[in-house]
Amino acid sequence: MTEKSSGLSVEEREAVKQRAAELRAQEKAGKSRAAGEAAVREAIAELPDDDRVLAEGIDRIVSEVAPHLVPKTWYGFPAYADASGKIVVFFKAASKFTTRYATLGFEESAQLDDGDIWVTSFALLALTPETERVITEHIRKAADSAN
Repeated sequence: MTEKSSGLSVEEREAVKQRAAELRAQEKAGKSRAAGEAAVREAIAELPDDDRVLAEGIDRIVSEVAPHLVPKTWYGFPAYADASGKIVVFFKAASKFTTRYATLGFEESAQLDDGDIWVTSFALLALTPETERVITEHIRKAADSAN
């Protein structure tokens, strides 16, 4: 008898397993900033060069413009949460699901609402002065609304 697929790819199943492990680790370590920072640094260090450069840049920008957001991993991605623990912004590496671009994403708590349509994620290929300006602007707005 053939097993039915859950509809998830191998990479997606791994991400779900990784999220379960993150939740267990957070319970053991507590939800401290130090534990989150360490987890994010470790996740970034494990990325291939292209993704690591982008993730380090996002981490730097969040630290500068939204220091009140708490770093943590989320499905293995570097992410930043508000005081209640809700994810505001995250970085998804291109290598995670073998896609052609990394993603900078914003969750609902970012409240980037702008009429009937607004940005919830960006495809990210490189950090240039212009992309950093746009990213900084969106992270600042997201962090301010998450206060």
